[in-house]
Parts: sequence; C-alpha cells; structure tokens
Amino acid sequence: MTNSENPPVLSRHLTLVGLMGVGKTTIGRRLARRFGAEFRDADEEVERAAGRTVSEIFADFGEPAFREGERKVIDRLLAQPDPLIIGLGGGAFIQDETRALVKDKAISVWLKADLDVLIERVGRKPGARPLLSQGDPAEIMARLERERAPLYAEADIVVDTSVGSHEQSADQVIDALRTYQEGMRE
Repeated sequence: MTNSENPPVLSRHLTLVGLMGVGKTTIGRRLARRFGAEFRDADEEVERAAGRTVSEIFADFGEPAFREGERKVIDRLLAQPDPLIIGLGGGAFIQDETRALVKDKAISVWLKADLDVLIERVGRKPGARPLLSQGDPAEIMARLERERAPLYAEADIVVDTSVGSHEQSADQVIDALRTYQEGMRE
C-alpha cells in the first residue's frame, strides 16, 4: 500500500511551519485530503477574522498587531476537537507564545527547502509577501532563514521539500509522521 492509501492515524493537530514559499499551503491541502481532515491556512483565517488582508494588517497596524491576532487565531484552531492540518504563516512559529501553543497541542513539521528554491518560488507572486516588499527579496529571505532556522528546528519533524513534487513532499511528511508516532509509542 502507498502512503496516500494508508496514512497513520492523526490523533493530534498537524502544523506545518517554515519559510514562505516552502509549500505549507499546497502540501497541507494534499495532506488533509489523504488524512480526511480539514486544512486551515492560518493567514487566511487571520484575514477572515480581521476582514482585511495580511498586507493591509501589516500596513495599517504593524507586525506586532498582526502577530497578536495570528496567535489568537492559531489558539482557536488548536482548540478544535477534530485534528486539523494547519499551515502556519512563516513568522508564527518563531513567536514564543505561539510556538508553546503548537508544542502543547499539535505535532509540528518544519518544511524546509534550499534558499535558492524558496527565492525562485516566492518570486512567482511579486507583492504577495509583505516582508519581501521591504528591500531585496533574496537578502530578506537569507536573513529570515538565518534568524528563524534555530526556532524552526524545534519542530517535532523536519522534511526537506527542495526536490520533487508536492505529492512527493506529502509522502515524505506521512513517512516522517509514521516514524515519529512509532517512536512516541516506544
């Protein structure tokens, strides 16, 4: 049987963390389909709650206000009784309170990719990433990677999405989750 036919039982929420462009939303949707679970994109949930786009929230209220709203939305998602697949915004897991919530109520997966791959991916949607509008996107991505990698490394599982399709990345997450769960039972 393939992983997509027989994924492990999802007993807790599964959160996907990592830099923008790594595939959290796309891979998350594929995982949700395979697990028969709902997928929630934290940024979309913040936008729905605020009635504004992430870019508008950043522009009008600044990053601290966005992060506070983001934490509240993630807390609400993690309070849901049925396990969800949740794609977190790139900066969510680096916030101490949000990271503590995730560690307490979910299994976290750091989706990582080579910086060159991420820069190429985020370049496909110019203007869609508020943090990249503040200078040279390649320099900003390199700085974010340096700053965030030590905190992303606190995730329960790490999967490299640099090579292969989103389906293959979803397979990798399922394999890693199975291994993680087996280790927790021992």
